[in-house]
Amino acid sequence: MTAKMKNEDSIKNFIKESNNKHKRRKKHFSMKNNIQVHVKDSFLNDIDAEYVFNKIETTIPSHLFYNIDLIYIGQFDEFSERKVNALYKNGAIYVTNDQDDEEDMIDDIVHEIAHSIEEIANDKIYGDGSLEQEFLGKRKRLYNSLKSENIDVGRFDFLNPDYSIEFDEFLYQEVGYPTLASLTMGLFLSPYSTTSLREYFAIGFEEYYLKDKKYVKKICPFLFQKMELINNL
Repeated sequence: MTAKMKNEDSIKNFIKESNNKHKRRKKHFSMKNNIQVHVKDSFLNDIDAEYVFNKIETTIPSHLFYNIDLIYIGQFDEFSERKVNALYKNGAIYVTNDQDDEEDMIDDIVHEIAHSIEEIANDKIYGDGSLEQEFLGKRKRLYNSLKSENIDVGRFDFLNPDYSIEFDEFLYQEVGYPTLASLTMGLFLSPYSTTSLREYFAIGFEEYYLKDKKYVKKICPFLFQKMELINNL
């Protein structure tokens, strides 16, 4: 390679890197249905936000953004209060700027899109009771599995479909997610989906759109039916 060619390549690389830095520092984006994205606090790691939002736009059907007006990125008091890194509230998604990588951020946002859909399709998702019945059936099996491991499960109502921070902490701290992952493999889509019916739905939404639809259908048939239903709202 000649010195001239090397110099041209160096200039091209410089321009490309400059463009990438500009994208990473960008504070405002627009998504489908005129959803505005505001970066309140800069990312702590090197995240290509344009890639994140393009991936979400091309993966999630446009009609499922109906209940979202804004997305905010940064640090918010409710994150520490609720011990979460993303949440949906009053037509807006709030997501942390502390992301491991682009896929981590995509997971967070898609999860909250699922929670936004619960507001507009609650009856279609939960009205006939089939999803709750499936979830609680799996909870019973989890109860028996934990009991067989000599884990004290008597303090908790495994037939309560609502989220409980005490139950979540029990699973995370006392049982441990590695043990929980082993016990729930082929039963739940992830350890976190055991924590409540709503998280069971939201994790299913993630798996359906971002990972493996066939796996959802195989181990959570009623959840799969609900995904197919909202996909065609």
